[in-house]
Amino acid sequence: MESELIELVLSEARERMQKAIAHTKQEFSGVRTGRASSIIVERVLVNYHGAEVHLQQLASFSVPDAQQLVISPYDRSAVESIRKAIQSADLGLNPGTDGSVIRLLFPPLTEERRRELVRLVRSMAESGRVSLRNTRRSSRSELESMSKDGDISEDEVRRGSKLLNDLTQEMEKGITSALESKEQELMQV
Repeated sequence: MESELIELVLSEARERMQKAIAHTKQEFSGVRTGRASSIIVERVLVNYHGAEVHLQQLASFSVPDAQQLVISPYDRSAVESIRKAIQSADLGLNPGTDGSVIRLLFPPLTEERRRELVRLVRSMAESGRVSLRNTRRSSRSELESMSKDGDISEDEVRRGSKLLNDLTQEMEKGITSALESKEQELMQV
């Protein structure tokens, strides 16, 4: 019974930690690397007929070359709304339109801007690690409250805490590896 309770706490912690890693990776994908990518604008909210809608629901995307993204709205009447939404999203991109499609030109990043983006990504990674540690802390307090209630012994709490620490370190390695690959991507000219 005791080990089942610990396994339950650990599996819940693992699930929450995996969600934190996925969220961190999602944040990384929003950081622009100088190459055209639809990920940067897919989540932009567009005022479409009075409702806030994600851009990915209103248009298709194509990348004709590494520095250009073409957004083709399904409804031509949405072109102006999409252009305004991209400008107000403060992405550092200036949308151009020819009436039926929107073109975004991605200027090459300067060395200074690359370093600034690396600092931003490191900050995002640290936020992800903090989230992992918060999950560890709440799971550990859950184990301790089970011990106080008499559901598990102190030895089981120590064993569970050790397993929880190992899990946290394993998950932190996932964030670190994602961070390293994003840094390489950002510093690549």
